[in-house]
Amino acid sequence: MSVNRAISSDDPQAIEKLAAKLEACQKQQEYMKSVNAYYRKFGTMRGFPDLSEEQADKMDATVRSGYSWEKVPFAPYYLSNNNTEIRRLKQRLESLKQSRETGYTGWTFAGGKAVANTENNRLQLLFDEKPDAEKRTVLKQNGFHWAPSERAWQRQLNDNAIYAAGRIDFIRPENGESPMRLQPKAKRPQEQER
Repeated sequence: MSVNRAISSDDPQAIEKLAAKLEACQKQQEYMKSVNAYYRKFGTMRGFPDLSEEQADKMDATVRSGYSWEKVPFAPYYLSNNNTEIRRLKQRLESLKQSRETGYTGWTFAGGKAVANTENNRLQLLFDEKPDAEKRTVLKQNGFHWAPSERAWQRQLNDNAIYAAGRIDFIRPENGESPMRLQPKAKRPQEQER
């Protein structure tokens, strides 16, 4: 049985979990770099802090029996892949923080209302009456799904949800404005520093 270790954006502790995962990747990166530097300098792992002689001999044997171009315990692609993961996690963290700070707002439309449910991380469409088959098809085509537990059509709350809502004519705000224009603007990194 496989264990899913993915961190969902819906998770209330997503930011904390991603920060912990980022920290672990950064520590791993530093460890791999120091191991490789030590091996290049001494040609062996014996004497490396927090490494028993048995572990050091095993690492030495792995390097000697490995491919001829890999002359260090951690091949360059390990460091490269881990560095890519670090960058990805930083971007995702920034995106989640920005999304949570944005503070999306809902609106009313003819026959219902749109609610930005930040607690569940969902843009929810609440209709006064059940939408007809054609409208339901349009909702599905734009990523909205019926959630019986919430009694709402919903999708994950993010900019894409707002853009999708803007493409659906029958849920346009009553004032005719685009749902995107109703949303507060997220501060960009340059604006935050000023």
